[in-house]
Amino acid sequence: MSKRYAVILAAGQGTRMKSSLYKVLHPVCGKPMVQHVIDQLSSLELAKLITVVGHGAEKVKAHIGDKSSFVLQEKQLGTAHAVMQAEELLANEEGTTIVICGDTPLITSETIEALLNQHEQTGAKATILTAYAEDPTGYGRIIRNEEGLVEKIVEHKDASEQERAVKEINTGTYCFDNQYLFETLSKVSNDNVQGEYYLPDVVEILKNQGEIVSAYQTSDFSETLGVNDRYALSQAEETMKKRINKQHMLNGVTIIDPSNTYISPDTVIGRDTIIHPGTLLMGEVVIGENCEVGPNTEIKDCKVGNETSIRHSVAHDSEIGAKVTIGPFAHIRPQSAIGDEVRVGNFVEIKKSTFGKGSKASHLSYIGDAEVGADVNLGCGSITVNYDGKNKYLTKIEDGVFVGCNSNLVAPVTIGEGAYVAAGSTVTEDVPSKALSIARARQVNKENYVENLNINKKS
Repeated sequence: MSKRYAVILAAGQGTRMKSSLYKVLHPVCGKPMVQHVIDQLSSLELAKLITVVGHGAEKVKAHIGDKSSFVLQEKQLGTAHAVMQAEELLANEEGTTIVICGDTPLITSETIEALLNQHEQTGAKATILTAYAEDPTGYGRIIRNEEGLVEKIVEHKDASEQERAVKEINTGTYCFDNQYLFETLSKVSNDNVQGEYYLPDVVEILKNQGEIVSAYQTSDFSETLGVNDRYALSQAEETMKKRINKQHMLNGVTIIDPSNTYISPDTVIGRDTIIHPGTLLMGEVVIGENCEVGPNTEIKDCKVGNETSIRHSVAHDSEIGAKVTIGPFAHIRPQSAIGDEVRVGNFVEIKKSTFGKGSKASHLSYIGDAEVGADVNLGCGSITVNYDGKNKYLTKIEDGVFVGCNSNLVAPVTIGEGAYVAAGSTVTEDVPSKALSIARARQVNKENYVENLNINKKS
């Protein structure tokens, strides 16, 4: 098999998006459009992947990182001109080059592979990815000859009535014999109304030279959607969401209301897990088997063990064990590690803390910068006072500790194994193992005190 290369066209400013964000960085299901394209291409064992950038180049490079090489198109003078910018990196290579737009996030590696196979099997110098459009208005039509090869591409405005009846359209994705591509690019003219160099002209030049031009028609028109405005972005989001949700359901996940469930492309979910409506799974999320997530729950960049329930809650950048119960209305903030069989109840916030097996914070608590051991019970209203206005400090709560309601643990402080903290205490010093800490004033009752206040007395 000959070497394969790819050029991603990502230099357009995207003025129709009406946005300060560079067009190909607009997210679809939480991931930038151009990243979707790169992810699909990356499975094809390419010898080189080159992204053509323009306006906002540094931001695109920052998102993509080392997954691609970059070339700069300083002036946007058309798609052929964009590919020309890769000449220094590709012109001397032998093999097949895919040219694809960075604003086509729905394209799949399977379709690209089929396009490449069609190209190689027909011995073509250029092969066009096409699609069947029920309403082809505005698209370039693919006119084939009797052998099924491409005779020509006719733009809608230039097409005859007979040609306009053709419903096979040009999607703007191509593959070329690499050396023929760069030889032909030098022959492309900008003698048109826009004064730009167009990539379809390469196809026409090759055809006029008697070279074979082939086409592969994808069975899924939605894959070829190019996003040029916010409406098209919403269409891409809806299609991608359906595709992702369907795959999870086919893999054994129950999604109660797919239209109201949002799952990132990088999420992994075990079988027999149930996802309730209003759930958002963002970034790299791994959820085990037999879990229950939602309703109205947001999880981002987390790993969740088997048989865990997370309801009406938020969890970010954390690890959550097996048989854990979280919520309703809990908040697991970044860098937390929740062990197995932990209970995090309603209105509990956990930040940068670890919880050992079987520990509980059942309601109305803030646990920040803490190491909580196993089988710890944190009573209602327990607080780790981790911040003195300048620095954060660690609270250490060892195994088997019982903390009474409305207790403040002022860090840095250690509560020893098996110790008890009396309700209402403000603990500022370490508590030894097995000790009872009472850090509050002794109760004093003043008899008949209210009588002397003259409150609500009639004059």
